[in-house]
Amino acid sequence: MNDDRLGRAVRLVAILNLAYFGVEFAVALSISSVSLLADSVDFLEDAAVNLLIFAALGWSAARRAKLGMALAGVLLIPAVAFLWTLYQKFAAPVAPEPLRLGLTGAGALAVNLFCAFTLARFRHHGGSLTKAAFLSARNDTLANLAIIAAGAVTAVYRSIWPDVIAGLGIALMNLDAARAVWTAARAEHRAPRP
Repeated sequence: MNDDRLGRAVRLVAILNLAYFGVEFAVALSISSVSLLADSVDFLEDAAVNLLIFAALGWSAARRAKLGMALAGVLLIPAVAFLWTLYQKFAAPVAPEPLRLGLTGAGALAVNLFCAFTLARFRHHGGSLTKAAFLSARNDTLANLAIIAAGAVTAVYRSIWPDVIAGLGIALMNLDAARAVWTAARAEHRAPRP
């Protein structure tokens, strides 16, 4: 796989993530959703990761490995956003509007499935950087399914808990992705250079 094809793929994924960040963030604020807010910040983080990958394509393996370690830290941003939003949710426990929660989660799922399939063929190309992008897109599809389920359960029970539990799952997946990227980047950094 050449860097031009990878570059076009990550640039497209970055643009899609940035666009849907705006949509999801606005809806999250309007319906007071913990899971959508955590996921919207994740869209912003994914856009940043893919833009950094695009910028680093011509770099040496050692420089890409160092950037991969930094990106492991970037993957923690949605977890921090979730904790802040969770604190606010308990201060004002209002269930989000279920239809908009579910529909916004479905839109996010469509974007993330497209991004995951776009990046899947490159997940072993470029080391920890493309691994970070692929893991983010893959994890996001799982998060979106949880958000859709939270919307369905909230429609029946009108509770904050489905939204909170989905948000917690998103935060935990991002912690696991950060660990996986850090491990891959450290291995690349320690690998002998030719």
